[in-house]
Amino acid sequence: MRMKWRTLILLVVLILIGGDLKADDAESQILNWRQLPDLPDSLGVAGAFSGVSSGALIVAGGANFPEPLFKDGKVNPLAKKVWSDRIYVLAGPDGQWRESGALPRPLAYGASVTTEEGLVCIGGSDAERHHPDVFMLAWADGKIERTTLPALPRPCANTAAALLGTTIYVASGQESPDAKEAMKIFWALDLSRDEPRWIELNPWPGPGRILPVAAVQDGSFFLFSGCELFTDDDGNVQRKYLTDGYRFSPGDGSAGAGRWKIIADVPTPVVAAPSPAVSAGQTHILVFGGDHGRYAARNLELADGHPGFSTDVLAYHTITDTWTKVGTLPAGHVTTAAVRWGQTIVVPSGEIRPGTRSPKVFSGTFGQVRSGFGRADYTTWGIYLAVILGIGFYFSRREKGTDDFFFGGRRVCWWAAGISIFGTQLSAITFMAMPAKVYATDWVYILAQATIIMVAPIVVFFYLPFFRRLNIATAYEYLEMRFNVALRLLGGIAFCLMQLGRMGIVLFLPAVALATVTDFNVYTCILVMGIFCTIYTVMGGIEAVIWTDVIQVFVLMGGALLCVVVIALKVEGGLAGIVDLGREADKFKAMNLTWDYTAAAVWVVVLGNLFSNLVPYSADQTVIQRYLTTPTEKQAARAIWTNAALTVPAALIFFFLGTALYAFYKTRPENLNPTLDTDAILPWFVVRELPIGVAGVVLAAIFAAAMSSLDSSMNSMATVLVTDFYYRFKPNSADRTRLMLARIITVALGAFGTGCALLMATYPIKSLWDLFLALLGLLGGGLAGLFVLGIFTRRANSAGAIIGVICSTATLYCVQRFTDVHFFLYGGIGITTCASVGYLASLLIPSSKSHPANLTMHTLPGHEQ
Repeated sequence: MRMKWRTLILLVVLILIGGDLKADDAESQILNWRQLPDLPDSLGVAGAFSGVSSGALIVAGGANFPEPLFKDGKVNPLAKKVWSDRIYVLAGPDGQWRESGALPRPLAYGASVTTEEGLVCIGGSDAERHHPDVFMLAWADGKIERTTLPALPRPCANTAAALLGTTIYVASGQESPDAKEAMKIFWALDLSRDEPRWIELNPWPGPGRILPVAAVQDGSFFLFSGCELFTDDDGNVQRKYLTDGYRFSPGDGSAGAGRWKIIADVPTPVVAAPSPAVSAGQTHILVFGGDHGRYAARNLELADGHPGFSTDVLAYHTITDTWTKVGTLPAGHVTTAAVRWGQTIVVPSGEIRPGTRSPKVFSGTFGQVRSGFGRADYTTWGIYLAVILGIGFYFSRREKGTDDFFFGGRRVCWWAAGISIFGTQLSAITFMAMPAKVYATDWVYILAQATIIMVAPIVVFFYLPFFRRLNIATAYEYLEMRFNVALRLLGGIAFCLMQLGRMGIVLFLPAVALATVTDFNVYTCILVMGIFCTIYTVMGGIEAVIWTDVIQVFVLMGGALLCVVVIALKVEGGLAGIVDLGREADKFKAMNLTWDYTAAAVWVVVLGNLFSNLVPYSADQTVIQRYLTTPTEKQAARAIWTNAALTVPAALIFFFLGTALYAFYKTRPENLNPTLDTDAILPWFVVRELPIGVAGVVLAAIFAAAMSSLDSSMNSMATVLVTDFYYRFKPNSADRTRLMLARIITVALGAFGTGCALLMATYPIKSLWDLFLALLGLLGGGLAGLFVLGIFTRRANSAGAIIGVICSTATLYCVQRFTDVHFFLYGGIGITTCASVGYLASLLIPSSKSHPANLTMHTLPGHEQ
């Protein structure tokens, strides 16, 4: 007993310190900086308009002091700020600056916004006044072209702006050089309109300001810091340095639309930091330096001895609403812009201390942050893959014919078949994207998982008898019995298309996650998973698939539970602390009480997923094939109930894990990787926070999730292609020939799925779980509708069924293309359209064929033979 307690204590200690040791080893700069050619103006400029057009970097206007501002510890009476109208262009990072034209007047201290068409310059000032002018600079044919845009409603300088979609937002500023208070204005200009015009929107719930920082991320506009202007007792205008922050979520673009939200304060003022700030990944904003105001009252005293502005790189995380320092700049430049230039971030020129500019131009590139995935982790991961291959080899000795390869000789026990059904649906998309979705949002999708319990009795009592008692090998054989061979082939083709699209997704997602945290690139990860999965599926058939699914489910659930335990040990207050943090952020919200069909309203989630979950359990061969592997129909029913019983507790674990991840990174934002996509948050946590060696096991769970879906797709598609296409038209073919063909097809499908994943690696996808569900509803709705027509109606015929499928496909296309209907409803729309249109068409086009016997719910077939 004492030994057990010692072991438990040792395990807890390893969990507590193991991840921290790995995290320490993985520390590195987010950005790697290098210097580009200096600006031709040897003094540099402050307040210049900076951006990109046609791949060229543009710096226009600005101001500087030809004579030093301070001399002999005093203000130099000869110092005079001079505004510039020169435009400089750098065609490439290894090129040289060239002067190209001039602005319509010397101008500085406006806002810069880079668009697809060019650099938009907004407002600004000269030596006499502030201006409302707005124009675009574009680099074309080796010269600068200037286009006039609608002017601001009022003159404005020292402002901030950013581009969100096609709309430019401008916030705050100063109307004139001698203004005694800052402007509190918020304007928007939609560049996509035929005749764009500035619209005044409701401003943020805070004071007016000058020199703030603007940014866009996660579909919102952000405003940070700045200086509030006020008049002291002597009538002098003074500055109050601000740290507040605000988030604006746009509405329909009309006046009064949109909503402001107060967010976490910046740790220190970042006045005049390069603006707009840069977005990183899907959820971070990077703010470079800025004036913290600590020396503002001592500018004259310090003079040229001023230590300069901040060089800290601060990261704001939009999900946890937290700030953390993630690096440093080579030098602190203010009153300039942070410009995205290809794969780099450029900070051109700017002010380095009061009155002093710098011509230096710095370029930062995001470094690849590794998380210390060590030799022990690779070892455990390799052992897991070896075990999987061993299972395939073991069952290969039992594969004597197609009945063994496709159905395991119908000797699989019910609980293994049930776990396999669960594992097939529990893809890597579930394992990573479901916790990531909850981490980023809330529990609104939880009711979607509960609908599987509602679907189970429908399948057991109305669908399973047909699949078991008619002695069929695929679900689509029923369609030929009930309608005709054309619909059988149509069903098989639709199933294969759905699986082909799905294979690439479920393989690509874990590959991206693995590439994020190991030394492998995404292509290597895809190849390893695709090859291993193909090998054991070809060798062992459906039995290897089912038993690897069983192992994978245990590894998967164990990995998720281990992550929850680790987080509970590291978050103050344990499980109660996680719950408290989640409740404060409204993370446990499970229902949207609205009738809006474009949102995840409670009725949309429940009704939509009731139909969407009917698709795989009634019309998907990967699931139905498990029904056919058990010895009896009764055991097949038990398998279905087993899957339903596992679904809800598993969903609770994954959803709570998402909330736990939020709580962990809310309290430790410094452990986040700003360049990481949200869908990769779980593997990032695994390799960074779990003890050495344990991470390899959990990472194997990610592989498990991907391969449990991929192997099912390959085996079931081989079953459909051999049975519904080859054997249907060559009934006298030898069983040995069909077995060989099934294995060849499996290899080809493995190669195809791997190839699709390699192609998908080039496309950015924000939420792969959403994409997967949308794909399932779009392709599967009409197919499931055919089974509804066949089983629940007597008068439906083949002509009506074909019309129903065509109308269902066309309707779904139109709904997806031209409406904002939530994707949860796609499955329901597809099924109901196919069933209703197909039934009405059958009434209008009667068939001479007699009513089918034992093929509808009204005349159930007899007991299984």
